[in-house]
Amino acid sequence: MDKLEIRGGLPLNGEITVSGAKNAALPILCACLLTSEPVVLHNVPRLKDISTTLRLLEGMGASARRRDDGSVEICAAHIDNLEAPYDLVKTMRASILVLGPLVARYGQARVSLPGGCAIGTRPVDQHIKGLAALGADISIEHGFVVANASRLKGTSIRTDMVTVTGTENLLMAAVLAEGQTVLENAATEPEVVDLADLLIAMGAKITGHGTDRIVIEGVERLHGAEFRVIADRIEAGTFLCAVAATGGDITLRSVVPAHLGATLDKLRDAGVQIETGEDWVRARMTGRPRSVSVRTREYPGFATDMQAQFMALNTVAEGTAVIVENIFENRFMHVQELSRLGAEIDIDGHTAVVRGVERLSGATVMATDLRASAGLVIAGLAADGITVVDRIYHLDRGYDQMEVKLRALGADIQRTSKETT
Repeated sequence: MDKLEIRGGLPLNGEITVSGAKNAALPILCACLLTSEPVVLHNVPRLKDISTTLRLLEGMGASARRRDDGSVEICAAHIDNLEAPYDLVKTMRASILVLGPLVARYGQARVSLPGGCAIGTRPVDQHIKGLAALGADISIEHGFVVANASRLKGTSIRTDMVTVTGTENLLMAAVLAEGQTVLENAATEPEVVDLADLLIAMGAKITGHGTDRIVIEGVERLHGAEFRVIADRIEAGTFLCAVAATGGDITLRSVVPAHLGATLDKLRDAGVQIETGEDWVRARMTGRPRSVSVRTREYPGFATDMQAQFMALNTVAEGTAVIVENIFENRFMHVQELSRLGAEIDIDGHTAVVRGVERLSGATVMATDLRASAGLVIAGLAADGITVVDRIYHLDRGYDQMEVKLRALGADIQRTSKETT
Protein backbone atom coordinates (compact mmCIF):
# COMPACT_ATOMS: atom_id res chain seq x y z
CA MET A 1 0.00 0.00 0.00
CA ASP A 2 1.46 3.38 -1.02
CA LYS A 3 2.38 6.10 1.45
CA LEU A 4 3.60 9.67 1.23
CA GLU A 5 6.72 10.67 3.14
CA ILE A 6 6.97 14.41 3.72
CA ARG A 7 9.88 16.37 5.17
CA GLY A 8 8.12 19.51 6.29
CA GLY A 9 9.09 23.10 6.98
CA LEU A 10 9.81 24.21 3.41
CA PRO A 11 7.97 27.09 1.71
CA LEU A 12 6.25 26.48 -1.61
CA ASN A 13 7.29 28.47 -4.66
CA GLY A 14 6.61 28.15 -8.36
CA GLU A 15 3.86 27.46 -10.84
CA ILE A 16 1.65 24.44 -11.59
CA THR A 17 -1.34 23.63 -13.76
CA VAL A 18 -4.53 22.50 -12.06
CA SER A 19 -6.12 19.30 -13.39
CA GLY A 20 -9.66 18.81 -14.60
CA ALA A 21 -12.36 18.54 -11.97
CA LYS A 22 -13.09 15.03 -10.71
CA ASN A 23 -16.58 16.03 -9.61
CA ALA A 24 -17.34 17.39 -13.07
CA ALA A 25 -15.71 14.58 -15.04
CA LEU A 26 -17.56 11.73 -13.29
CA PRO A 27 -21.13 12.80 -14.21
CA ILE A 28 -19.92 13.87 -17.65
CA LEU A 29 -18.54 10.38 -18.30
CA CYS A 30 -21.88 8.89 -17.24
CA ALA A 31 -23.70 11.31 -19.57
CA CYS A 32 -21.97 9.63 -22.51
CA LEU A 33 -24.47 6.76 -22.01
CA LEU A 34 -27.19 9.07 -23.36
CA THR A 35 -26.02 8.87 -26.98
CA SER A 36 -24.88 6.23 -29.44
CA GLU A 37 -22.39 8.65 -30.97
CA PRO A 38 -18.81 9.23 -29.77
CA VAL A 39 -18.11 11.87 -27.14
CA VAL A 40 -14.57 13.27 -26.86
CA LEU A 41 -13.63 14.80 -23.50
CA HIS A 42 -10.57 16.93 -22.81
CA ASN A 43 -8.96 17.76 -19.46
CA VAL A 44 -10.14 14.53 -17.82
CA PRO A 45 -7.90 13.94 -14.78
CA ARG A 46 -5.99 10.69 -14.29
CA LEU A 47 -7.59 9.45 -11.08
CA LYS A 48 -8.66 6.18 -9.51
CA ASP A 49 -12.32 7.25 -9.61
CA ILE A 50 -12.04 8.07 -13.31
CA SER A 51 -10.50 4.64 -14.03
CA THR A 52 -13.28 2.97 -12.04
CA THR A 53 -15.95 4.84 -14.03
CA LEU A 54 -14.33 3.91 -17.33
CA ARG A 55 -14.29 0.25 -16.24
CA LEU A 56 -17.95 0.56 -15.29
CA LEU A 57 -18.87 1.96 -18.72
CA GLU A 58 -16.80 -0.69 -20.50
CA GLY A 59 -18.54 -3.39 -18.47
CA MET A 60 -21.82 -2.13 -19.88
CA GLY A 61 -20.54 -2.43 -23.44
CA ALA A 62 -19.25 1.07 -24.11
CA SER A 63 -15.84 1.65 -25.66
CA ALA A 64 -13.60 3.95 -23.64
CA ARG A 65 -10.05 4.95 -24.46
CA ARG A 66 -7.52 7.64 -23.72
CA ARG A 67 -6.06 9.18 -26.83
CA ASP A 68 -2.40 10.09 -27.19
CA ASP A 69 -3.24 13.73 -26.45
CA GLY A 70 -4.74 12.74 -23.10
CA SER A 71 -8.36 13.17 -24.10
CA VAL A 72 -10.92 10.44 -23.46
CA GLU A 73 -13.26 9.09 -26.14
CA ILE A 74 -16.43 7.28 -25.10
CA CYS A 75 -18.86 5.54 -27.44
CA ALA A 76 -21.98 3.92 -26.00
CA ALA A 77 -23.35 2.60 -29.27
CA HIS A 78 -23.51 -1.02 -28.15
CA ILE A 79 -24.64 -1.14 -24.53
CA ASP A 80 -25.59 -4.74 -23.70
CA ASN A 81 -25.47 -4.74 -19.89
CA LEU A 82 -27.66 -2.38 -17.86
CA GLU A 83 -26.23 -3.32 -14.45
CA ALA A 84 -23.68 -1.47 -12.32
CA PRO A 85 -22.23 -4.21 -10.09
CA TYR A 86 -21.34 -3.92 -6.42
CA ASP A 87 -17.64 -4.64 -6.89
CA LEU A 88 -17.25 -1.38 -8.82
CA VAL A 89 -19.91 0.76 -7.19
CA LYS A 90 -18.83 -0.04 -3.61
CA THR A 91 -15.72 2.13 -3.87
CA MET A 92 -17.32 5.19 -5.46
CA ARG A 93 -20.63 6.82 -4.71
CA ALA A 94 -20.68 8.63 -8.06
CA SER A 95 -21.48 5.31 -9.76
CA ILE A 96 -25.14 6.03 -8.95
CA LEU A 97 -24.93 8.57 -11.79
CA VAL A 98 -25.41 5.86 -14.41
CA LEU A 99 -28.96 5.36 -13.12
CA GLY A 100 -30.56 8.39 -14.76
CA PRO A 101 -28.94 7.95 -18.21
CA LEU A 102 -29.74 4.21 -18.38
CA VAL A 103 -33.40 4.66 -17.46
CA ALA A 104 -33.75 7.62 -19.84
CA ARG A 105 -32.23 5.91 -22.88
CA TYR A 106 -32.96 2.21 -22.29
CA GLY A 107 -35.96 2.22 -19.95
CA GLN A 108 -34.30 0.07 -17.32
CA ALA A 109 -31.32 -0.11 -14.98
CA ARG A 110 -29.98 -2.15 -12.09
CA VAL A 111 -27.46 -0.20 -10.01
CA SER A 112 -25.88 -1.34 -6.78
CA LEU A 113 -26.35 0.97 -3.82
CA PRO A 114 -23.16 3.04 -3.69
CA GLY A 115 -20.19 3.29 -1.37
CA GLY A 116 -17.28 5.76 -1.30
CA CYS A 117 -15.69 7.70 1.55
CA ALA A 118 -16.89 7.00 5.08
CA ILE A 119 -17.99 10.58 5.75
CA GLY A 120 -21.71 10.04 6.19
CA THR A 121 -24.72 8.16 4.94
CA ARG A 122 -25.32 10.28 1.81
CA PRO A 123 -28.60 8.58 0.90
CA VAL A 124 -29.89 8.25 -2.67
CA ASP A 125 -33.56 8.67 -1.75
CA GLN A 126 -33.79 11.97 -3.63
CA HIS A 127 -32.58 10.29 -6.83
CA ILE A 128 -35.26 7.61 -6.42
CA LYS A 129 -37.99 10.12 -5.59
CA GLY A 130 -37.19 12.20 -8.66
CA LEU A 131 -37.02 9.29 -11.08
CA ALA A 132 -40.33 7.98 -9.74
CA ALA A 133 -41.86 11.41 -10.39
CA LEU A 134 -40.62 11.13 -13.99
CA GLY A 135 -42.54 7.87 -14.33
CA ALA A 136 -39.99 5.20 -13.46
CA ASP A 137 -40.97 2.17 -11.40
CA ILE A 138 -38.26 1.98 -8.71
CA SER A 139 -37.55 -0.73 -6.15
CA ILE A 140 -34.67 -1.79 -3.91
CA GLU A 141 -33.84 -5.47 -4.40
CA HIS A 142 -30.91 -7.29 -2.78
CA GLY A 143 -28.82 -4.13 -2.48
CA PHE A 144 -29.64 -2.83 -5.95
CA VAL A 145 -31.73 0.08 -7.16
CA VAL A 146 -33.90 -1.46 -9.90
CA ALA A 147 -35.64 0.93 -12.29
CA ASN A 148 -38.00 0.31 -15.19
CA ALA A 149 -39.89 2.74 -17.39
CA SER A 150 -41.23 3.33 -20.84
CA ARG A 151 -40.23 6.82 -21.98
CA LEU A 152 -39.95 9.11 -18.98
CA LYS A 153 -42.39 12.02 -18.84
CA GLY A 154 -41.49 15.54 -17.81
CA THR A 155 -42.77 16.86 -14.51
CA SER A 156 -41.93 19.29 -11.72
CA ILE A 157 -39.53 17.94 -9.09
CA ARG A 158 -38.55 19.63 -5.85
CA THR A 159 -35.95 17.73 -3.88
CA ASP A 160 -36.20 17.75 -0.09
CA MET A 161 -32.60 18.92 0.15
CA VAL A 162 -29.98 20.37 -2.14
CA THR A 163 -28.16 17.39 -3.63
CA VAL A 164 -25.45 17.67 -6.27
CA THR A 165 -25.52 14.09 -7.55
CA GLY A 166 -29.30 14.04 -7.26
CA THR A 167 -29.55 17.15 -9.44
CA GLU A 168 -27.11 15.62 -11.94
CA ASN A 169 -28.93 12.28 -12.12
CA LEU A 170 -32.32 13.90 -12.63
CA LEU A 171 -30.92 16.36 -15.14
CA MET A 172 -29.54 13.52 -17.25
CA ALA A 173 -32.79 11.59 -16.99
CA ALA A 174 -34.92 14.58 -17.96
CA VAL A 175 -33.08 15.47 -21.18
CA LEU A 176 -34.67 12.47 -22.97
CA ALA A 177 -38.02 12.65 -21.16
CA GLU A 178 -41.18 13.60 -23.01
CA GLY A 179 -42.13 17.22 -22.37
CA GLN A 180 -40.83 19.74 -19.86
CA THR A 181 -39.16 18.98 -16.54
CA VAL A 182 -38.53 21.60 -13.88
CA LEU A 183 -35.97 20.85 -11.15
CA GLU A 184 -36.59 23.01 -8.09
CA ASN A 185 -34.11 23.35 -5.21
CA ALA A 186 -31.42 22.29 -7.67
CA ALA A 187 -27.72 22.37 -6.82
CA THR A 188 -25.86 25.33 -8.33
CA GLU A 189 -22.29 23.99 -8.20
CA PRO A 190 -19.97 24.70 -11.17
CA GLU A 191 -19.80 20.94 -11.77
CA VAL A 192 -23.58 20.83 -12.32
CA VAL A 193 -23.27 23.72 -14.77
CA ASP A 194 -20.46 21.89 -16.60
CA LEU A 195 -22.63 18.80 -16.98
CA ALA A 196 -25.49 20.91 -18.33
CA ASP A 197 -23.12 22.60 -20.79
CA LEU A 198 -22.01 19.20 -22.09
CA LEU A 199 -25.61 18.04 -22.45
CA ILE A 200 -26.45 21.22 -24.38
CA ALA A 201 -23.46 20.54 -26.65
CA MET A 202 -25.02 17.09 -27.22
CA GLY A 203 -28.34 18.63 -28.25
CA ALA A 204 -30.23 18.94 -24.97
CA LYS A 205 -32.46 21.94 -24.24
CA ILE A 206 -31.64 23.26 -20.77
CA THR A 207 -32.02 26.67 -19.16
CA GLY A 208 -31.45 27.92 -15.63
CA HIS A 209 -28.42 25.77 -14.81
CA GLY A 210 -26.37 27.58 -12.20
CA THR A 211 -29.56 28.61 -10.41
CA ASP A 212 -31.83 26.61 -8.11
CA ARG A 213 -34.45 26.21 -10.86
CA ILE A 214 -33.43 24.26 -13.96
CA VAL A 215 -35.84 23.83 -16.87
CA ILE A 216 -35.35 20.96 -19.32
CA GLU A 217 -37.28 20.47 -22.56
CA GLY A 218 -36.96 16.80 -23.45
CA VAL A 219 -35.62 15.79 -26.87
CA GLU A 220 -35.88 12.52 -28.80
CA ARG A 221 -32.15 11.88 -28.96
CA LEU A 222 -28.75 13.35 -28.24
CA HIS A 223 -25.69 13.34 -30.48
CA GLY A 224 -21.96 13.20 -29.93
CA ALA A 225 -19.87 16.18 -28.88
CA GLU A 226 -16.36 17.40 -28.03
CA PHE A 227 -16.02 19.06 -24.64
CA ARG A 228 -13.43 20.33 -22.14
CA VAL A 229 -13.94 19.59 -18.44
CA ILE A 230 -13.58 22.56 -16.07
CA ALA A 231 -10.65 22.92 -13.69
CA ASP A 232 -10.84 21.31 -10.26
CA ARG A 233 -11.66 24.10 -7.78
CA ILE A 234 -11.02 21.76 -4.83
CA GLU A 235 -7.54 20.83 -6.06
CA ALA A 236 -6.82 24.53 -6.56
CA GLY A 237 -8.07 25.36 -3.09
CA THR A 238 -5.96 22.57 -1.60
CA PHE A 239 -2.72 23.96 -3.06
CA LEU A 240 -3.68 27.47 -1.94
CA CYS A 241 -4.19 26.20 1.62
CA ALA A 242 -0.81 24.50 1.42
CA VAL A 243 1.03 27.74 0.63
CA ALA A 244 -0.97 29.52 3.33
CA ALA A 245 0.30 26.97 5.87
CA THR A 246 3.92 26.83 4.68
CA GLY A 247 4.54 30.28 3.25
CA GLY A 248 5.82 31.01 -0.23
CA ASP A 249 4.62 32.28 -3.59
CA ILE A 250 2.74 30.04 -6.03
CA THR A 251 0.76 30.55 -9.24
CA LEU A 252 -1.97 28.15 -10.35
CA ARG A 253 -2.77 27.97 -14.06
CA SER A 254 -5.89 26.75 -15.89
CA VAL A 255 -8.24 27.65 -13.03
CA VAL A 256 -11.53 29.54 -12.86
CA PRO A 257 -11.14 32.08 -10.03
CA ALA A 258 -14.89 32.75 -9.94
CA HIS A 259 -15.41 29.14 -8.77
CA LEU A 260 -13.13 29.77 -5.77
CA GLY A 261 -15.00 32.72 -4.27
CA ALA A 262 -15.58 31.48 -0.71
CA THR A 263 -12.16 29.82 -0.55
CA LEU A 264 -10.32 32.94 -1.72
CA ASP A 265 -12.25 35.11 0.74
CA LYS A 266 -11.18 32.92 3.67
CA LEU A 267 -7.58 32.75 2.48
CA ARG A 268 -7.45 36.54 2.35
CA ASP A 269 -8.81 36.57 5.90
CA ALA A 270 -5.92 34.27 6.84
CA GLY A 271 -3.43 36.80 5.50
CA VAL A 272 -2.71 35.35 2.06
CA GLN A 273 -2.09 37.90 -0.70
CA ILE A 274 -4.26 36.80 -3.63
CA GLU A 275 -4.12 37.99 -7.23
CA THR A 276 -6.36 36.59 -9.97
CA GLY A 277 -6.58 36.74 -13.73
CA GLU A 278 -8.89 35.16 -16.27
CA ASP A 279 -7.46 31.68 -15.75
CA TRP A 280 -4.86 31.98 -12.99
CA VAL A 281 -4.49 32.62 -9.27
CA ARG A 282 -1.34 33.79 -7.51
CA ALA A 283 -0.99 33.33 -3.75
CA ARG A 284 1.79 34.83 -1.60
CA MET A 285 2.22 34.18 2.10
CA THR A 286 4.77 35.50 4.56
CA GLY A 287 4.72 34.78 8.26
CA ARG A 288 2.19 32.81 10.25
CA PRO A 289 -1.42 32.68 9.02
CA ARG A 290 -4.33 34.04 11.02
CA SER A 291 -7.05 31.65 12.20
CA VAL A 292 -10.22 31.68 10.11
CA SER A 293 -13.57 30.24 11.16
CA VAL A 294 -15.74 28.52 8.55
CA ARG A 295 -19.22 27.03 8.22
CA THR A 296 -19.73 24.58 5.38
CA ARG A 297 -22.80 24.89 3.19
CA GLU A 298 -23.93 24.39 -0.38
CA TYR A 299 -22.35 26.39 -3.21
CA PRO A 300 -21.70 29.29 -3.38
CA GLY A 301 -21.03 28.90 0.34
CA PHE A 302 -17.89 27.39 1.83
CA ALA A 303 -17.40 23.90 0.39
CA THR A 304 -17.42 20.87 2.67
CA ASP A 305 -14.67 19.49 0.41
CA MET A 306 -12.38 22.30 1.67
CA GLN A 307 -13.09 21.83 5.37
CA ALA A 308 -10.23 19.43 6.16
CA GLN A 309 -7.69 21.60 4.32
CA PHE A 310 -8.70 24.71 6.25
CA MET A 311 -8.60 22.76 9.49
CA ALA A 312 -5.00 21.83 8.69
CA LEU A 313 -4.21 25.47 7.97
CA ASN A 314 -5.80 26.53 11.24
CA THR A 315 -3.68 24.09 13.26
CA VAL A 316 -0.63 26.31 12.65
CA ALA A 317 -2.46 29.65 12.56
CA GLU A 318 -2.37 32.42 15.14
CA GLY A 319 -5.54 32.38 17.22
CA THR A 320 -8.55 30.09 17.55
CA ALA A 321 -10.91 29.01 14.77
CA VAL A 322 -14.37 27.48 14.94
CA ILE A 323 -15.27 25.06 12.14
CA VAL A 324 -18.90 24.01 11.72
CA GLU A 325 -19.62 21.05 9.39
CA ASN A 326 -23.20 21.32 8.11
CA ILE A 327 -23.10 18.84 5.21
CA PHE A 328 -21.72 15.47 6.38
CA GLU A 329 -22.01 14.02 9.85
CA ASN A 330 -18.72 12.06 9.95
CA ARG A 331 -16.34 14.56 8.42
CA PHE A 332 -14.12 15.20 11.43
CA MET A 333 -12.35 11.83 11.37
CA HIS A 334 -9.07 13.55 10.45
CA VAL A 335 -9.02 15.37 13.81
CA GLN A 336 -7.47 12.42 15.64
CA GLU A 337 -4.71 12.16 13.05
CA LEU A 338 -3.99 15.91 13.11
CA SER A 339 -3.72 15.61 16.89
CA ARG A 340 -0.92 13.07 16.40
CA LEU A 341 1.02 15.88 14.75
CA GLY A 342 0.48 18.14 17.75
CA ALA A 343 -2.68 19.95 16.71
CA GLU A 344 -4.99 21.20 19.45
CA ILE A 345 -8.59 20.50 18.41
CA ASP A 346 -11.75 19.90 20.41
CA ILE A 347 -14.91 18.40 18.88
CA ASP A 348 -18.48 18.99 20.00
CA GLY A 349 -20.92 17.40 17.58
CA HIS A 350 -20.70 19.23 14.24
CA THR A 351 -18.31 21.86 15.61
CA ALA A 352 -14.52 21.79 15.90
CA VAL A 353 -12.53 24.36 17.86
CA VAL A 354 -8.95 24.64 16.59
CA ARG A 355 -6.34 26.44 18.69
CA GLY A 356 -3.36 27.16 16.50
CA VAL A 357 0.12 26.11 17.57
CA GLU A 358 3.40 27.59 16.37
CA ARG A 359 4.70 24.30 14.97
CA LEU A 360 3.44 20.80 14.32
CA SER A 361 5.71 17.80 14.75
CA GLY A 362 6.02 15.09 12.11
CA ALA A 363 4.53 11.66 12.79
CA THR A 364 2.89 8.73 11.00
CA VAL A 365 -0.78 9.38 10.28
CA MET A 366 -3.53 7.51 8.44
CA ALA A 367 -5.90 8.96 5.87
CA THR A 368 -9.59 8.27 6.50
CA ASP A 369 -11.16 9.80 3.39
CA LEU A 370 -10.27 11.78 0.28
CA ARG A 371 -10.23 15.33 1.64
CA ALA A 372 -8.85 14.23 5.02
CA SER A 373 -5.86 12.93 3.06
CA ALA A 374 -5.28 16.38 1.60
CA GLY A 375 -5.54 17.97 5.02
CA LEU A 376 -2.92 15.61 6.42
CA VAL A 377 -0.56 16.37 3.53
CA ILE A 378 -0.91 20.11 4.21
CA ALA A 379 -0.22 19.54 7.90
CA GLY A 380 2.82 17.42 7.03
CA LEU A 381 4.18 20.15 4.76
CA ALA A 382 3.94 22.61 7.66
CA ALA A 383 5.30 20.26 10.36
CA ASP A 384 8.84 19.90 11.66
CA GLY A 385 10.52 16.63 10.72
CA ILE A 386 9.09 13.75 8.73
CA THR A 387 5.39 12.96 8.35
CA VAL A 388 4.24 9.70 6.78
CA VAL A 389 0.68 9.67 5.40
CA ASP A 390 -0.60 6.11 5.09
CA ARG A 391 -3.58 4.76 3.10
CA ILE A 392 -3.22 7.36 0.36
CA TYR A 393 -5.41 5.36 -2.00
CA HIS A 394 -8.04 7.81 -0.75
CA LEU A 395 -5.90 10.67 -2.07
CA ASP A 396 -5.49 9.00 -5.46
CA ARG A 397 -9.26 8.97 -5.88
CA GLY A 398 -9.34 12.75 -6.22
CA TYR A 399 -5.87 14.25 -6.78
CA ASP A 400 -3.93 13.83 -10.01
CA GLN A 401 -0.28 13.27 -9.02
CA MET A 402 -0.40 15.57 -6.00
CA GLU A 403 3.12 14.71 -4.87
CA VAL A 404 4.55 15.47 -8.32
CA LYS A 405 2.95 18.92 -8.34
CA LEU A 406 4.09 19.62 -4.79
CA ARG A 407 7.66 18.67 -5.67
CA ALA A 408 7.46 21.11 -8.58
CA LEU A 409 6.71 23.77 -5.95
CA GLY A 410 9.72 22.81 -3.86
CA ALA A 411 8.18 20.39 -1.37
CA ASP A 412 10.22 17.44 -0.09
CA ILE A 413 7.64 14.70 -0.63
CA GLN A 414 8.02 11.15 -1.91
CA ARG A 415 5.64 8.28 -2.63
CA THR A 416 6.77 4.95 -1.25
CA SER A 417 5.23 1.50 -1.37
CA LYS A 418 4.89 -0.97 1.48
CA GLU A 419 7.53 -3.18 -0.05
CA THR A 420 10.17 -0.44 0.13
CA THR A 421 9.42 0.97 3.59
